[in-house]
Amino acid sequence: MPPTGLLTVASLLPKKWEKRLADLNVKSLSGRDIAWADMVMVSAMNAQLRSTEEVLDRCQAAGVRTIAGGPLFSAEPETWIGKVDHIIAGEAENTLPAFINDLCAGRPEALYRADEFPDMVRTPIPDWSLMKTGKYETVGIQFSRGCPHNCDFCNVTALFGHRVRTKSSEQIISELNSLYDAGWRSGVFFVDDNFIGNRKYLKSSLLPALIEWHRIRRTITFQTQTSILIADDPYLLKMMVNAGFVTVFIGIETPDEESLRECNKTHNTGRNLLEDVKKIQRAGIQVQAGFIVGFDNDKPSVFQRQIDFIQKSGIVTAMVAMLQAPAGTKLHTRLKESGRITGLMNDGTDGNTNIKPVMGLDILKRGYRKILLGIYSPVAYYERVRTFLKEYKHAGKTKPHFSFEQLLAIPRSIITLGIKGKERFEYWKLFRWTWFNCPSLLPLALRLAIYGYHCRMIMESNGTDIQRMTAE
Repeated sequence: MPPTGLLTVASLLPKKWEKRLADLNVKSLSGRDIAWADMVMVSAMNAQLRSTEEVLDRCQAAGVRTIAGGPLFSAEPETWIGKVDHIIAGEAENTLPAFINDLCAGRPEALYRADEFPDMVRTPIPDWSLMKTGKYETVGIQFSRGCPHNCDFCNVTALFGHRVRTKSSEQIISELNSLYDAGWRSGVFFVDDNFIGNRKYLKSSLLPALIEWHRIRRTITFQTQTSILIADDPYLLKMMVNAGFVTVFIGIETPDEESLRECNKTHNTGRNLLEDVKKIQRAGIQVQAGFIVGFDNDKPSVFQRQIDFIQKSGIVTAMVAMLQAPAGTKLHTRLKESGRITGLMNDGTDGNTNIKPVMGLDILKRGYRKILLGIYSPVAYYERVRTFLKEYKHAGKTKPHFSFEQLLAIPRSIITLGIKGKERFEYWKLFRWTWFNCPSLLPLALRLAIYGYHCRMIMESNGTDIQRMTAE
């Protein structure tokens, strides 16, 4: 996805300012880009920590003014003073106008922080003209901010509060129309941290509007993030499917009830999480999910339990992390008081954490690596794809339909995965199984195969070699 936050910030800046977007996920930052700019505005999350530090160092060396915002800087703004010229902490609708006024008056301050949460009716349409559409598979838009839940490891409520604030349905349709007019015809991700936080407005206003919009523009499908509570509302699931939603990301975290209670994720307790996932899949929506290991109540057996749950659930895209404590969360406060915080959160890709785990760091690291091996080795991964396809409501005997982009991807996947890849046996096994059992899902099956390859390449680039771990 392009950076929705920066594109929205661009629309909040004076119209006469010349702007360029440098998204380092799809291009390198050249010296000429920095030399062109009077100011470089950086937005980042913890996962982009190292890259962000490199950008700031390069800008400082070039003598270019830097302005930073987003979750990475809003969580602990004081730690960045001196490393960044100006910090915009919190939501830009409230903080950015003051900075612009002070800048134009020649007296900008080092830190701007909002005292309240803005009404999202003030949020402009992102400036889509700055992005190169051919670089992306999905574009993000935002309907709401805030979450009614109180998970103690999550900094969403620290950043955005508990009260769910929403844009109007008219705003969302205007954003989608502007995106469509800009030539976008692929997926759209609602980047809300909990899309169903305000279910009443969702069902009475937004979803009916999306259903009507999607009826005319079938090529665009939607994804989002939500809580497991979506499984309790069949009518909501049906509406989302009719509106074009094909994937939801859910924070499942752990199948261990004690650990769920420990982190105050009570809405995940007292229920059959495995069956909940199946309900959503059978409704016609793929479930992606986040999992965490390293809770105080976790025993060494939790690693195999996580593997078993992920494999049985058919959650193909399973993001597993070691527990970390973001600044501003209850978890961070509690562990800091007991002397168990070891520093700033790391970027989450190096198999490390900023806390001292009860089970011991070495045990946690070994268990974490065991999970990655258990779910992303080719045999396990392709088996999980088949488990998902068996449950997916859209499974059928009709012939597959490939878009132009998918047709281009087929020969590349065949060469990379089916001929050159170490996983070629599993690749052709999935191809054959899907062709004879649910041929209409072959494009999805091949897409998931490519995702699995991507995940293995990322892990290997960060020192987690699946093949070597298998040998061990």
